[in-house]
Amino acid sequence: MNDIPTDQRYRPEDRVMQGVIPYFALPGQAGAAAEFYIKAFAAKDIGRMPYPDKPGFMHVQIEINGGALMLTDERGMSGVDATGNPMPQGHLQLVVPDGQAWWDRAIAAGCTVVAPFEKQFWGDTWGLLSDPFGLKWAVLTPDPALWDKEA
Repeated sequence: MNDIPTDQRYRPEDRVMQGVIPYFALPGQAGAAAEFYIKAFAAKDIGRMPYPDKPGFMHVQIEINGGALMLTDERGMSGVDATGNPMPQGHLQLVVPDGQAWWDRAIAAGCTVVAPFEKQFWGDTWGLLSDPFGLKWAVLTPDPALWDKEA
């Protein structure tokens, strides 16, 4: 994130976002997709988190027309079509300051746990749910200590 100009970095309070954020897996193509969206839709590059141990991006975030779009090169989040080619898949992401309350409410309403809501190696608290209709929902509570407080 430090290679992004200071005026384009998140402030800690910017890490909580309004609305639902589409988060798609485009194995091996997240960076190229972001570049395309920058050209095609005047997207703003918000930040990229490369994998620490392999090429590609664990997380890419862009803004298009005031809304966030998140992408990843992660293969574990994609499916395959009938010919064996990767198909983009993803989830809907909620970035909220009170993730445990959102998580508990969703479980009580009938969502099932795909990945537990817990502190992740990158510092945020995150978990993944599946709703009764087959859509996946991620809940994330940011750790502001990880972000530039001076930006």
